[in-house]
Amino acid sequence: MVTVKNYHLREGEKGNYISLELTGEVELVQSTNTGRFYATARKCFIFSTFDEAMAKNLVGKTLPGNIVRVPCDPYEYTVPESGEIITLSHSYGYAPEEVETPVQQSVMAIA
Repeated sequence: MVTVKNYHLREGEKGNYISLELTGEVELVQSTNTGRFYATARKCFIFSTFDEAMAKNLVGKTLPGNIVRVPCDPYEYTVPESGEIITLSHSYGYAPEEVETPVQQSVMAIA
Protein backbone atom coordinates (compact mmCIF):
# COMPACT_ATOMS: atom_id res chain seq x y z
CA MET A 1 0.00 0.00 0.00
CA VAL A 2 1.04 3.58 -0.61
CA THR A 3 -0.25 6.72 1.04
CA VAL A 4 -0.99 10.07 -0.57
CA LYS A 5 1.26 12.25 1.59
CA ASN A 6 0.74 15.60 -0.12
CA TYR A 7 -0.11 17.33 -3.39
CA HIS A 8 1.85 19.95 -5.31
CA LEU A 9 0.88 22.62 -7.82
CA ARG A 10 3.29 22.31 -10.76
CA GLU A 11 3.98 24.28 -13.93
CA GLY A 12 4.31 22.25 -17.10
CA GLU A 13 4.88 23.01 -20.75
CA LYS A 14 1.14 22.78 -21.41
CA GLY A 15 0.01 24.63 -18.30
CA ASN A 16 -0.38 24.02 -14.59
CA TYR A 17 -1.26 20.65 -13.07
CA ILE A 18 -1.37 18.90 -9.71
CA SER A 19 0.96 16.06 -8.80
CA LEU A 20 0.38 13.70 -5.91
CA GLU A 21 3.24 12.79 -3.57
CA LEU A 22 3.07 9.09 -2.69
CA THR A 23 4.91 7.42 0.18
CA GLY A 24 5.47 3.69 0.52
CA GLU A 25 5.64 1.53 3.60
CA VAL A 26 8.51 1.74 6.08
CA GLU A 27 11.45 -0.47 5.17
CA LEU A 28 14.76 -1.21 6.87
CA VAL A 29 17.91 -0.63 4.81
CA GLN A 30 21.48 -1.47 5.75
CA SER A 31 24.04 1.30 5.30
CA THR A 32 26.92 0.40 2.98
CA ASN A 33 29.22 2.70 5.00
CA THR A 34 28.46 1.70 8.60
CA GLY A 35 26.61 -1.62 8.25
CA ARG A 36 23.91 -0.30 10.57
CA PHE A 37 20.22 -0.40 9.67
CA TYR A 38 18.01 2.63 9.26
CA ALA A 39 14.30 3.08 8.59
CA THR A 40 13.20 4.79 5.40
CA ALA A 41 10.27 4.94 2.99
CA ARG A 42 10.30 5.29 -0.78
CA LYS A 43 8.43 8.20 -2.31
CA CYS A 44 7.47 9.34 -5.77
CA PHE A 45 5.28 11.86 -7.54
CA ILE A 46 2.53 11.10 -10.06
CA PHE A 47 0.53 13.36 -12.34
CA SER A 48 -3.17 13.84 -11.69
CA THR A 49 -6.18 15.34 -13.41
CA PHE A 50 -7.67 16.54 -10.12
CA ASP A 51 -8.36 20.07 -9.06
CA GLU A 52 -6.81 21.35 -5.83
CA ALA A 53 -9.91 20.62 -3.71
CA MET A 54 -10.00 16.96 -4.80
CA ALA A 55 -6.23 16.57 -4.33
CA LYS A 56 -6.51 18.01 -0.82
CA ASN A 57 -9.20 15.42 0.01
CA LEU A 58 -6.90 12.60 -1.14
CA VAL A 59 -4.14 13.44 1.37
CA GLY A 60 -3.94 10.59 3.88
CA LYS A 61 -5.75 8.07 1.65
CA THR A 62 -4.10 4.75 0.78
CA LEU A 63 -3.87 3.16 -2.65
CA PRO A 64 -3.10 -0.46 -3.55
CA GLY A 65 0.35 -0.93 -5.03
CA ASN A 66 3.98 -0.21 -4.33
CA ILE A 67 6.68 2.29 -5.08
CA VAL A 68 9.30 0.52 -7.18
CA ARG A 69 12.80 1.32 -8.37
CA VAL A 70 12.86 2.34 -12.06
CA PRO A 71 16.06 2.51 -14.16
CA CYS A 72 16.79 5.89 -15.75
CA ASP A 73 19.64 7.88 -17.27
CA PRO A 74 22.39 8.65 -14.71
CA TYR A 75 22.09 11.93 -12.80
CA GLU A 76 23.88 13.59 -9.90
CA TYR A 77 22.22 13.77 -6.48
CA THR A 78 23.43 15.63 -3.40
CA VAL A 79 22.91 13.72 -0.14
CA PRO A 80 21.22 16.29 2.14
CA GLU A 81 22.80 15.02 5.37
CA SER A 82 26.42 14.99 4.16
CA GLY A 83 26.52 17.21 1.08
CA GLU A 84 28.16 14.33 -0.81
CA ILE A 85 27.40 14.27 -4.55
CA ILE A 86 26.63 10.81 -5.89
CA THR A 87 25.55 9.51 -9.28
CA LEU A 88 22.28 7.58 -9.42
CA SER A 89 20.79 5.65 -12.32
CA HIS A 90 17.34 4.99 -10.87
CA SER A 91 14.31 6.84 -9.64
CA TYR A 92 11.07 5.62 -8.09
CA GLY A 93 7.62 5.19 -9.62
CA TYR A 94 4.20 3.92 -8.60
CA ALA A 95 3.17 0.40 -9.65
CA PRO A 96 -0.39 -0.84 -9.02
CA GLU A 97 -0.62 -4.24 -7.33
CA GLU A 98 -1.34 -6.11 -10.57
CA VAL A 99 1.74 -4.67 -12.35
CA GLU A 100 5.32 -5.44 -11.25
CA THR A 101 6.91 -2.34 -12.85
CA PRO A 102 5.45 0.92 -14.11
CA VAL A 103 4.22 0.84 -17.70
CA GLN A 104 6.15 4.00 -18.59
CA GLN A 105 9.72 4.50 -17.51
CA SER A 106 9.50 8.26 -17.71
CA VAL A 107 9.22 9.06 -14.00
CA MET A 108 9.84 12.32 -12.16
CA ALA A 109 13.06 12.11 -10.16
CA ILE A 110 12.88 12.97 -6.48
CA ALA A 111 16.25 14.67 -6.52
